[in-house]
Amino acid sequence: MVEVRARLATTALAVRERARGPLPRSDHGVRLDPGIHTLLGVLDAFDKGGPPFDLGKSRRALRLAPLLDFPRRALAAVSDRELPGPGGPLAIRVYDPEPAAALPILVYLHGGGFALGDLDSHDGICRTLASEARCVVVAVAYRLAPEHPFPAAVDDAEAAFVWVREHAAALGGRPDRVAIGGDSAGGNLGALACMRLRDAGVAPPYLQALVYPASDLRRVLPSHERFAAGFFLTAAKIRWYVSLYLEDPTLAYDACASPLLGQMQDLPPAIIHTAGFDPLRDEGVAYAEALAAAGVPTVHRCHHDLIHGYFSFGGVVPAARVACLSFADALRVALHRP
Repeated sequence: MVEVRARLATTALAVRERARGPLPRSDHGVRLDPGIHTLLGVLDAFDKGGPPFDLGKSRRALRLAPLLDFPRRALAAVSDRELPGPGGPLAIRVYDPEPAAALPILVYLHGGGFALGDLDSHDGICRTLASEARCVVVAVAYRLAPEHPFPAAVDDAEAAFVWVREHAAALGGRPDRVAIGGDSAGGNLGALACMRLRDAGVAPPYLQALVYPASDLRRVLPSHERFAAGFFLTAAKIRWYVSLYLEDPTLAYDACASPLLGQMQDLPPAIIHTAGFDPLRDEGVAYAEALAAAGVPTVHRCHHDLIHGYFSFGGVVPAARVACLSFADALRVALHRP
C-alpha cells in the first residue's frame, strides 16, 4: 500500500509539473494538445523504474490500455472464435453491430510494435469502429515477436483476410466489401497484406484503412529524429521493437517488411490518418503520397496536435476521441459508398 501511494504521489507531482510547463510545438508550429500533454505526465511517471526494455513488463503494462480506450460499447453481437492460420489456429473477435444486415467488414490488426497487444488491448476502439462505421469488425490476434519473428505476423494477416472474405456471409458481412486495416504495426501488416495479395494475383481488399502505419522500418525519415523522445513512442523503443521482430536487420530495407519501399500500383484505395508529434509521422505521410502518386485513391489526414498511440486514448483525451471518430466516419463513408 505504501508503494502504491508513493507511486500515485509521484504521478500527481509529474502531472502538476507538466501542466505548469509550456505546450511543446511541432516542427509545423502546432502546439501539442493539452490533454495529451497531461496524459504524457501520467505515462512518464508510471513508466519509470525497472529495465527500460523488458518484454514482460511491456506486455503487462498494455493490459491497462482499456483504461485509456473508449468505454466498451454494447453491440448486438460480439463473439470470440478461431480461424486456421499458417502456424496454427488464430484467435479472432467478431464485432457485429447489426446482425440482421449484411454489412461491410473490416479485418483489424492491432498495434504494439509487433511484440505487444491482443484482442483485449484494442477492444474499445474495435467496438467503436463497428458501431460508428456500421461494419463488422474482425480483430485478429496474430502471432507476436520475438517468439514468432517476421514474417509470421504478415503471414497471419494475409491468411486471416483470405479466410474472412471466404466466410464473409457467415460472419454477417458482404464478401465484396471486405477491408483491412490497423494501427502502427497493424498498419504495416495491413499494407503488406494488400501487396502480397496483389502480387499473388488474388483480389485485394476493398480498402486499406491505416492509422499511423509503420511503413518504413529503416527509421530514416526526419520525424524519427524530431520526436525521438518525450512523446510516448521513443526512437529507442522503436529500435527495440524492430530488433525483436526482424531477426535479419537488413530486411528493414526490403519491401517485404517495409511497404513504403514496394510498388504502389493496383493497390486498394486507402484511408490513412497520422499524428503530428509521432516518430512515424513522415513515413505515414510518405506512404499516402506514394499511393496517390501511383493513382491509388487516397485520403490522408494528419492530426497535428496528437501523438502516436492516440487511437487508444479516446476514453480519456477529448482530442483523441474526436480524431478516432473522424477516422470511423471516413471509414463509414468509404465502406458504404454506392
